[in-house]
Order: sequence, then structure tokens, then C-alpha cells
Amino acid sequence: MPMIPKSSALALVCLAVAGCTAWVDLKPQGQGVRILTERDVRTCKRIGHVTSTTTASVAYLPRDDESVQEELRRLSRNYAGAMGGNAIVPTGPAANGEQSFNVYHCHP
Repeated sequence: MPMIPKSSALALVCLAVAGCTAWVDLKPQGQGVRILTERDVRTCKRIGHVTSTTTASVAYLPRDDESVQEELRRLSRNYAGAMGGNAIVPTGPAANGEQSFNVYHCHP
């Protein structure tokens, strides 16, 4: 069995972790929260605002943008559900592991 230098093994672990998407679970209160556009929520009531933050890099290595984005969405859906919202709309793009969303309650 070949020996792997410690620095190489550490680098492999960091690369594997950098792509992980399972760091944030969607909680039951977030499952009913949809991600919509401003146009979709014209008849909804805005009930608040959330800013979500997650780790954008691991051991100085940037994480996959899609993984970070998915975690931000899950966190925001969880927060919105806890506030009584059932929809979120991003107020801008994600940057450095942070993104803000307006929270709405829309009638069916």
C-alpha cells in the first residue's frame, strides 16, 4: 500500500470537504417556504428580512459556489418558516458566503 504524505492527505480531505452540500439541513418549518421573485410576491405581505451566512471556504480553499448558495437558501427558508413566512425573495446575489432575503406570507 503506497504511503501518502500528510500534506497530500490533508489537501485531499480539504478538497472533499469544500464540495460538501450537507452542512445545513432544511428543517420542517422551512420545507413550506418557496423561493420566489419580486413579481411573484406582489400580492403577498412582507413580514421581515433575513440575512444568512455560511462558510465560503475551508482551510483557505473556496467552496463550490452552488454548495454555498444551496446552504444560504436552506438557512433562509428555515429562518423564514420560523418567522411565519412561506416565501422568500433574494435582495441581491450571494457574496462571501452571505445573502439577504425578504420574507413574505402569501395566501394560497
